[in-house]
Amino acid sequence: MLPPTDPDHLPKDPVTPVPLPPPHKIAMLTAGGLATLLAALSMLGPFSIDAYLPAFPQIRAELNASALEVQQTLTAYMLAFAGMVLWHGALSDAFGRRNVVLFALVVFAIGTFGCAAASSVHYLWVFRIMQGVSAGAGVVVGRAIIRDLYSDAEAARLLSMVTMIFSIAPAIAPVLGGWIVTLADWRAIFLALCAYTVILGWFCWKHLPETVPQEKRQPFNPRFLAQSYGAIFSSFLFHMKSGVVALNFAGLFLYIASAPVMLPEHLGLGPSQFAWLFVPTVSGIFLGALAANRMAGKLGFARQIRIGFFFMLGAVAFNVIYHSFLPPSLPWSVAHMFFFTFGSSIIAPGATLMALDLFPHIRGTVASCQSFMTTLAGAIVAGLISPMLSHSVLSLALGQAGFTLLSIGLWATARRYRRQKIRDGHPMP
Repeated sequence: MLPPTDPDHLPKDPVTPVPLPPPHKIAMLTAGGLATLLAALSMLGPFSIDAYLPAFPQIRAELNASALEVQQTLTAYMLAFAGMVLWHGALSDAFGRRNVVLFALVVFAIGTFGCAAASSVHYLWVFRIMQGVSAGAGVVVGRAIIRDLYSDAEAARLLSMVTMIFSIAPAIAPVLGGWIVTLADWRAIFLALCAYTVILGWFCWKHLPETVPQEKRQPFNPRFLAQSYGAIFSSFLFHMKSGVVALNFAGLFLYIASAPVMLPEHLGLGPSQFAWLFVPTVSGIFLGALAANRMAGKLGFARQIRIGFFFMLGAVAFNVIYHSFLPPSLPWSVAHMFFFTFGSSIIAPGATLMALDLFPHIRGTVASCQSFMTTLAGAIVAGLISPMLSHSVLSLALGQAGFTLLSIGLWATARRYRRQKIRDGHPMP
């Protein structure tokens, strides 16, 4: 069993040089180039989720499916993503980061092409599951690669840089999807995503480094995996730190999953007008990640997280108060998303690194477990909470406020836990 470390007081790790294969095989990447490539891998998730949302009515009509059956294509993807995301990191700890990413891209490309060729909603479910089991590799393995190479402030800076670049995807995905479905049809959305995956696979083959040398790889056997997962999921601090990120994502994803109902029915917007929600959302993600990048090394993680919660609380308070007294309208029904995502993006790097550093020798597995919690929260939101609350914008506002308060509760509990450990005489600097 691997004992967890206190994430707020970890020794400084030296920056590890990138172990690269021979120069004729892999071209050397700068930190910015690595961040761009990892962000491009992470974009597969939002492209898979957001790009086809404007096409829901067309998919229903062409495949003769009900609204619930089309909605469940999103749920199937999220559940598959959440289930497989538990294994991407463990596989990369055992077989190497690069190998897992390349294999996942092949599976994702096949699944995406299958979505474009689906002749019924049931076939669409199957190929969406293929997308789900492979799309998470970039997010999980990317985090592990960053922590393999960099420590503390440098890791936080690179992680926030990845978030800044990645944040482009949720902004442009629904807009591009709306344009494509207007100019062509819903199948063209998946064909475009398949082409993107093939190009990305070629760049990864040429440029993605391997950061886990053969001698540092962990065994992939039932006993070791059971010990690793048991240690992680029995760690109180892991659940507190990862729960903060998962609940913040749930508050964001509640609006993303409800967009096909909220935007047309409550705000009267068409498929090409989804930018009303996604532009402020992603602007907040981008600028929040930029702020986190600037804070790295200057402010401690705890103070950054408090600042992030300040913005999130202000956003949800305004949203609830406004919709308690006034009907939904633009821009007020979506403006709060800028401040909500700004705050959550300030919180994310510190909370993510705290969780990863609980078990330094199996960071890939920790990243998998962390992503599992986040994605499972998204699947529950998409399949259960969003359908329950999307009938009313006020209900959505209250749901998002509830997620925020729960997230603050987990963070406060983790801090109290640490102080109690100090009072009990545990040596913590």
